[in-house]
Amino acid sequence: MSNSRITGHLEGRVAIITGGCGGIGQAICERFLAEGAQVVAADLAPKPETMAADIAYFQHDVTSEGSAIALAEFAQQQFGKVHVLVNAAGIEIEKTIEETSLDEWNKIFAINVTGTFLTSKHLLPLMRDTQVASIINFGSYDGFIADPGLAAYCATKGAVHALTKAMACDYGPEGIRVNAICPGYVDTPMLQSFFGDSGDIESLKQEVRNVHPMRRYGTPSDMANLVNWLAGDEARYATGQLWVLDGGLSAQVQQMRL
Repeated sequence: MSNSRITGHLEGRVAIITGGCGGIGQAICERFLAEGAQVVAADLAPKPETMAADIAYFQHDVTSEGSAIALAEFAQQQFGKVHVLVNAAGIEIEKTIEETSLDEWNKIFAINVTGTFLTSKHLLPLMRDTQVASIINFGSYDGFIADPGLAAYCATKGAVHALTKAMACDYGPEGIRVNAICPGYVDTPMLQSFFGDSGDIESLKQEVRNVHPMRRYGTPSDMANLVNWLAGDEARYATGQLWVLDGGLSAQVQQMRL
């Protein structure tokens, strides 16, 4: 949250973040709390010891409709309504389609796409009539262009992008905004897994930094800053958009670096 100006613009609002215990999810939870929101981290992973005590935790399996219904019931009982939903839960599979099993294909779609669908479906009734509701999905720049060996992941993010636009069209008349953030490389455990542990790992990391015009990866707080804006009233006319946040990576022709 360094270099971020806290304004308290989410004071009195309720925010639920799936994948809230992950690298990006935790940064979003902490930023929302600082901005005055009542925050729920919804995740299968346990609540990190480093997470603020004021952030509520709900064990949530995004692939389960029963879990989505239970999350909605919890929110109804605890808060009565929900103003912000961030669908940040996601996984990555680093394989081509020939290497990807059907079980793996179904699993990544269940988490990345069906999870966004189910959680949104069952929380939408609690967001209706708030007049300030904002849903923020997590796509990826890989939903526009592809990294090699991430076929199923790319497919899920393209689906999230299309779902985001459809939701924005369907619920805009009710004052519910829906956007997606599309990160590039962000310094999280998922990125470290992508690099693996073979060869000169530090040299590879620096090489990847260098293909970015800004010469660095994103950070979880970079993502939280944009999510924070989309959650609040300053973004009241922003909906149905795919916000690419990748340090300029996808703006350039990579072949020019050869």
